[in-house]
Amino acid sequence: MDYNNNVTPPPYFNEGAVAKQTNAVMKRVYVRMFIGLLVSAFCALGVASSPALLSFFVMNRIVFWGMFIAMFIMAWVLPSRMQKMSTGAVLGCFVLFSAMMGTTLAPIFLVYRLGTIVYTFFITAGTFGAMSVYGYFTKSDLTKMGSFLFMALIGLIIASVVNIFVASSALDWIISIVGVLIFVGLTAWDTQQIKQISRANLDPALADKLATIGALNLYLDFINLFLYLLRIFGGSRD
Repeated sequence: MDYNNNVTPPPYFNEGAVAKQTNAVMKRVYVRMFIGLLVSAFCALGVASSPALLSFFVMNRIVFWGMFIAMFIMAWVLPSRMQKMSTGAVLGCFVLFSAMMGTTLAPIFLVYRLGTIVYTFFITAGTFGAMSVYGYFTKSDLTKMGSFLFMALIGLIIASVVNIFVASSALDWIISIVGVLIFVGLTAWDTQQIKQISRANLDPALADKLATIGALNLYLDFINLFLYLLRIFGGSRD
């Protein structure tokens, strides 16, 4: 996801001040991402444990696909509209997005064993953490890798749509593996992008909004990585 490029570097080089600003923004990014994951987890568990909520949010196709469409619109529109929104509104949209995502993820508790979900989550957390650390500290420019990964992501989406009609288990396995590789790479790329933008001379309000958008990007990387790993490890209830 694109970040705001209309920023200027600090007017003078002060590595200590830049490092302090970067650390402050990154801290907000990770804290908000963690809050988003907590919101999603509670919503998923709450809906999965209630037959009435499952019936309304999951079994009702209009509501279920309505949430998917709403999340898609929010994910693409929010970064471009954030300058016209208050910091509270941007953060509120992120929390709402996380709640809707958690609601749509409720069925995984009906499809997969709880043990599989738990250890897949920890594997995801470890993999995500390692790649985020790499993206933060690497001296390599990951810009070209990001462009390649976005093209690969488009191909992955197309293959996933095709497999809905083909229903090939072999293709599903390949899609899952490729999906893991793509979001492992995107985790490092997004982290580097967030770090670079946080080093710019930003207005405090804009920096706060960008921290929320950064949290949204990393949140999506984590969720997608988790779901593709879950498909690989399996462990269904059947």
